[in-house]
Amino acid sequence: GRGLGVGDGSGVHGGGEDLGRGWNRSRAHSTATIPSKSSRKGKKVSVLYDALEGGIAEKEETDSRSLKWEPGNWRQQLDNIREMRRNRDAPVDQMGAEKCFDSSAPPEVMRYQVLLSLMLSSQTKDQVTSAAMLRLREHGLTVDNVLQTDDATLGQLIYPVGFWKNKVKYIKQTTAILKQQYGSDIPSTVVELVNLPGVGPKMAHLVMDIAWNNVTGIGVDTHVHRISNRLKWAKKETKTPEETRVALEDWLPRDLWSEINWLLVGFGQQTCLPVNPRCKECLNRDICPARSAPGL
Repeated sequence: GRGLGVGDGSGVHGGGEDLGRGWNRSRAHSTATIPSKSSRKGKKVSVLYDALEGGIAEKEETDSRSLKWEPGNWRQQLDNIREMRRNRDAPVDQMGAEKCFDSSAPPEVMRYQVLLSLMLSSQTKDQVTSAAMLRLREHGLTVDNVLQTDDATLGQLIYPVGFWKNKVKYIKQTTAILKQQYGSDIPSTVVELVNLPGVGPKMAHLVMDIAWNNVTGIGVDTHVHRISNRLKWAKKETKTPEETRVALEDWLPRDLWSEINWLLVGFGQQTCLPVNPRCKECLNRDICPARSAPGL
C-alpha cells in the first residue's frame, strides 16, 4: 500500500510500459544549479531538480564528492538485494502500478489508470489493489465513466481497499479536476499532482516515473522506509517516509532513484518483512546493521 506515506506495497517499477514522452525510459534529466552562500562546513551548491518539469525536490550537495556522506557497504547491500530480486516474483512485480493499467488504452487513459492505481494502493496490499483495478477496468476506467458512476457503485468496485470510503471521495474529486483543468489527462508535474485530493508525495513521484517517464524523486512507501532504516541508509533514523525520501536523495546516485523503489518493495514483501524478517535467507545477513537488533 502506498501513498500518503504508508502502505503495504503497490505500484512500483521494473516492468510495464512507459506512458510518457516517446515511451522511452530515458534516464537523462536536466538539472539547474543555483549557487548559495558558503557555510562553515564548506561551500555548498543548491540543486533544484527538474525545475521546468515540476520537480520539487531541492537538495544540497558539497562541491567535493569526497566530503559527501554515504552509508558503508551500500553498494554491496544493493547488489545483494538485486540478486535476491532477480526472479521478479514478489507481489509488486505481478500486481504493482505498472501492471494495473490497460496497455491498449489511449495514453491519457493509461496515465489516469496509473494515478488511480496508486491512489487505491495506499495502506492496501498489492493483491487487493490489483483486484480492485481489474473490477474498475471491467466497469470502464475512464474519466468520463468514473464521473458518471455513483458513489455507492464506485465503493462496491474498490472495496475492500484501505479507507475505501475516503478513496471514493478522493477519486471523484480528483477525476472532476482532471476533467475540468487538464482535458481529462493527468498533471505532468509533482507540484500539481500533490495538489490533487488523495495524492501524496510518494504517489506523485511514482506517477511521474511510470506515467510520464520522468524521474523526479524516490517513491518511498512503508517497505522502502523500513528497509532504509534497517540498513542505516540515512545519516540518522527517519520517522516518516517523506523524511526517508529526503535522506536517500541526499546521497543515492540519481540513476538509481527509479530502481530503488521496486527493488526494496519486493525485498520487503518477500525477505525483509515488517515482523519476523527472514534474515537467515538474506544475502545481507553478515553486513546488515539491523541483524543484531532485538527481534531480528
